[in-house]
Amino acid sequence: METKTKQVKLEWLRSRMFVGTDHKGHSVAIGYLMDDEPKAYGINPSDMMLLSAASCSAYDVVQILEKGKQPLEDLMVDVSAEQSQENPFPFVSLHFTYRIKGAVDPEKMQRAMQLSEDKYCSVLATLKPGLVFTSDFVIEG
Repeated sequence: METKTKQVKLEWLRSRMFVGTDHKGHSVAIGYLMDDEPKAYGINPSDMMLLSAASCSAYDVVQILEKGKQPLEDLMVDVSAEQSQENPFPFVSLHFTYRIKGAVDPEKMQRAMQLSEDKYCSVLATLKPGLVFTSDFVIEG
């Protein structure tokens, strides 16, 4: 297996607030400040992981549907996760509901999801061995 190295950076600001910077220089606030009024919040690290998984798969699905000339108008992914309440609080199950708009062929949507979830999405490839993963989709209006 051929590999490549990626580097990201996490910088502690103070309290429980960090700034994460990706390999291209884009930054996001992570955590929260305990000592400020009003408190400042960034994204919770475990929520960030769920958002990473959803966005990774959504990216693939959009690309696959575009290549298949499907008239996708909108896409949202609702993520539902079950998390253990014992340290270290691992996720035990994950469910995606893809909500799409447009006259997309349901079979092509199912195929796009399957390709992303089983072949292309690196985040799901990393997470799926440790949890139960399911998904479905809804074509809206």
